[in-house]
Amino acid sequence: MGFESSSSAASNMKPLGDSKPQKSNTAQYSVDAGLFADFDQSVYSGKSFNYSKSVISPHNHVSDEHITAYLSNIQRGGLVQPFGCLIAVEEPSFRILGVSENCIEFLGLLSLDSTSQCAEFNNVKGLIGIDARTLFSPSSGASLSKAASFTEISLLNPVLVHSKTTQKPFYAILHRIDAGIVIDLEAAKSGDPALTLAGAVQSQKLAVRAISRLQSLPGGDIGALCDTVVEDVQRLTGYDRVMVYQFHEDDHGEVVSEIRRSDLEPYLGLHYPATDIPQAARFLFKQNRVRMICDCNATPVKIVQSEELKRPLCLVNSTLRAPHSCHTQYMANMGSIASLALAIVVKGKDSSKLWGLVVGHHCSPRYVPFPLRYACEFLMQAFGLQLQMELQLTSQLAEKKAMRTQTLLCDMLLRDTVSAIVTQSPGIMDLVKCDGAALYYKGKCWLVGVTPSELQVKDLVNWLVENHGDDSTGLTTDSLVDVGYPGAISFGDAICGVAAAGISSKDFLLWFRSNTASAMKWGGAKHHPKNKDDAGRMHPRSSFKAFLEVAKSRSLPWEISEIDAIHSLRLIMRESFTSSRPVLSANVVERDANELTSFVCEMVRVIETATAPIFGVDSSGCINGWNNKTAEMTGLQASEAMGKSLANEIVQEESRAALESLMCKALQGEEEKNVMLKLRKFGHNNHPYYSSGVFVLVNSCTSRDYTEKIIGVCFVGQDITSEKEITDRFIRLQGDYKTIVQSLNPLIPPIFASDENACCSEWNAAMEKLTGWSKHEVIGKMLPGEVFGVFCKVKCQDSLTKFLISLYQGIASHDIPESSLLGFFNKEGKYIEASLTANKSTNTEGKVIGCFFFLQIISGDSGLSCPGLKESAQSLNELTYMKQEIKNPLSGIRFAHKLLESSEISETQRKFLETSDACEKQITTIIEGTDLKSIEEGNLKLETEEFRLEYILDSIISQVMIMLKERNSQLRVEVTEEIKTLPLYGDRVKLQLILADLLCNIVNHAPFPDSWVGINISPGHELARDNGRYIHLQFRMTHPGKGLPSEMVSDMFDTRDGWVTPDGLGLKLSRKLLEQMNGRVSYVREDERCFFLVDLQVKTSLGVETNGTEAGSSIK
Repeated sequence: MGFESSSSAASNMKPLGDSKPQKSNTAQYSVDAGLFADFDQSVYSGKSFNYSKSVISPHNHVSDEHITAYLSNIQRGGLVQPFGCLIAVEEPSFRILGVSENCIEFLGLLSLDSTSQCAEFNNVKGLIGIDARTLFSPSSGASLSKAASFTEISLLNPVLVHSKTTQKPFYAILHRIDAGIVIDLEAAKSGDPALTLAGAVQSQKLAVRAISRLQSLPGGDIGALCDTVVEDVQRLTGYDRVMVYQFHEDDHGEVVSEIRRSDLEPYLGLHYPATDIPQAARFLFKQNRVRMICDCNATPVKIVQSEELKRPLCLVNSTLRAPHSCHTQYMANMGSIASLALAIVVKGKDSSKLWGLVVGHHCSPRYVPFPLRYACEFLMQAFGLQLQMELQLTSQLAEKKAMRTQTLLCDMLLRDTVSAIVTQSPGIMDLVKCDGAALYYKGKCWLVGVTPSELQVKDLVNWLVENHGDDSTGLTTDSLVDVGYPGAISFGDAICGVAAAGISSKDFLLWFRSNTASAMKWGGAKHHPKNKDDAGRMHPRSSFKAFLEVAKSRSLPWEISEIDAIHSLRLIMRESFTSSRPVLSANVVERDANELTSFVCEMVRVIETATAPIFGVDSSGCINGWNNKTAEMTGLQASEAMGKSLANEIVQEESRAALESLMCKALQGEEEKNVMLKLRKFGHNNHPYYSSGVFVLVNSCTSRDYTEKIIGVCFVGQDITSEKEITDRFIRLQGDYKTIVQSLNPLIPPIFASDENACCSEWNAAMEKLTGWSKHEVIGKMLPGEVFGVFCKVKCQDSLTKFLISLYQGIASHDIPESSLLGFFNKEGKYIEASLTANKSTNTEGKVIGCFFFLQIISGDSGLSCPGLKESAQSLNELTYMKQEIKNPLSGIRFAHKLLESSEISETQRKFLETSDACEKQITTIIEGTDLKSIEEGNLKLETEEFRLEYILDSIISQVMIMLKERNSQLRVEVTEEIKTLPLYGDRVKLQLILADLLCNIVNHAPFPDSWVGINISPGHELARDNGRYIHLQFRMTHPGKGLPSEMVSDMFDTRDGWVTPDGLGLKLSRKLLEQMNGRVSYVREDERCFFLVDLQVKTSLGVETNGTEAGSSIK
């Protein structure tokens, strides 16, 4: 843990409909910078640093210079820990740009003889400029070159290298930065088993044992999951204390699980203010998910770098980055000399989210070798997946409970008086966690639970109307004191937070929360009276005290899901109060009934004739649905199957446990995917064949009645019988497996194999055809990282993690999950999604010598709704809906434009109207005229019209002005009036679309606040050709900083038709469209700035006969 972030303005007052926390990261960075400035000032002045006072006292606005200095100190501190040395090199020459001062001693360079290239170095500056590979053995240099040749350089970490002079082994951990490649070197003991490939795999096997323990836990208990992971990390690393530290919605932290040495003080239940882990540190944990400090008392080592570098080296992803001195002081105060922090990352709605940390503390210096740290990171990835499933289940259950409550409340509103939602059960207190609630309606007040008095509620409502009347949605806050409500003090600790929902201009629903800080207890040792400086020292006890002080007069924050539930109820009540209930005629009811009957009949027909097996059961497990495909597979007709027990009469014994688990979860609302079941085959007179069966890969879906009550389970499957039979035959053969692997029979599925070191040992013809990579290209390569990583790019980390779990569980002789999904891109860039089945490979003595994998390609018509396909279909439906629905308001905008054009408006207003009209045409082109296939193939139809650059400039600038203002950034435009007003001919809207896309990306990736973005347009020669005159124009869109992410730029210029990021897709299409318009674009990185450079030839006249020669330059 350590002294690292918080804002005393944590009271999240926000509009009810706003699901995003109002407190910005920028404000949090400002507070963090202020705290660090306080600490640094105390160091310089020689005075003691009062930690509690600095956390609790509000900070004045911190200057941008202080924030920049703070971030630079964190990310580019110029110091490393002494347990290793650092070398930064230029690509691809490996010329040394920077090196830590301990490098000569660490690598044993002082022992170089006089004939060596690196001899007689008296100081480390002499290493600057030489080829770093000359410091290591020839084979080590070759290994470094190989690693640097890969796009994803970190996939091959660690690279084993040996010093050229001493032959001592080192772990080289490589990563890319803006200046080149950083190589972190850590000493490796000669006898360390992790030095060999087998040793590295052994470390992963240790993690797999822990992962198997996590997977064996019953679901629904996040606490047990956390308790298990701290035990496993402690077992792997040997730290004296290991904790799970969770970040709450308001950014404060809590120790939710702990294992410790018996004589150590417990920290379980301790809450920390958000300042203890600053935003900068949280950002770093998402980039580099393992952070080790070996000895907080060790003196950090300086980095010496070439004068050609304009700023200090970026150490964000360095394993050696030295901690800030305030953090080491915090560690020393709590008696923790060494620490290990492991990031827990889960998927958020829009991006990954840092849920918390697993933190290890040790009372003496401790070093954990990189392979073992990598195993811990692997464990954290698996833990994150398990935790993600638990969080999703918890969220789904909470959402379903809220929906049920909303339905019941809505029913009350239809049947009873409005007050029923407060006076009856269930009531509005059941919707969200609260201590009390109130309804203020038509001047009357109904109260339930812990609430203010009726007079106080009326006063609060009046204050809401007067101060927040413009916001009809209401508001939520965790501190009425902080939002300035005058009567908040009189409530005391009983009422601190409120969620208010406006159901009309003067009617409100209110939920109340009490102060929670007083209920938080810490089981640690009490403060001793003799420790007079205890409150001011940086220590967990001080952190807890500071948290309680910051949390004074504050309730638990309102979670996004709770705000959404309140907002939904508000909309329901508003609708019920403002609309009358229509009386339906008998004809309308009959018509609707006929339409519903027709729809149901059509759905039944589709299910009956589907090419995928579909069957269902009621809540007792008896079959109530059995389509034609299922009957064909099993030989049992629907009339005979109805009413039979699926578990006892249809499913074979070996699959009965899997079915029971599947049904149990489905009847509780938890649906599962890709579960294999073996069904019996039936012959004459419906007698089952016990010696054979059919295999189906099924997804379970809950069946509900009109009240949303679960009444059964439906199974949608895929017949995998033939593939399973081949797999079983393969397993039985074992020693003679080559008869199948080397077979060219098209029925043989894609098969690959791993040896005991996780290297590819088999790759059959079906795999070659599927992936595009031949056997000789992959044999001997590491399956994780090289084969699936470099050759076959894996779409997401979760998919790769699941594959690694299956791989290492197989090698380690653990039970392997029956199947999992693996999604990757083949050599041509085509996305492949398959169900992966793993089986152990043994020798004649029964010893496990590797693992075989069988791929079952998920076909588009299989009926399986895997997550990727489901999300794609959903996205397609949403896109189609938006494209259709957006046309109506666009027509309204176009009509308003026409009306305004015919009215008397000023010249300035006319210019605004023209800009708006250009943006409207751009949207219309996107939704009606965008043919991605035509853009990809370079044959999109282009229009020709006369236009001027000034109108395009106004349009694209208008699209980024809001973002620029929010970021407090300047826009610099350099273009002559002559160029702006020059008549041009071409597809104006598509040129506008391209330039807007480039400019938006430039603005979006410019540093902020107080930055700038530049647009420069310069003319070149005029040319006469192709029956027209052309002018060459060069557009330059510039911003300072490190520039666009390399992945985006790579996607933009990638010529393959594979999967790219959404941002990269937009840029790629813009590039292709520009090329079709006689233009080209490049992205240039310089030391201080980056820019898009667009070269374009545009017509200046039409129908001119030309001999194709240069016509000279009329504009310069």
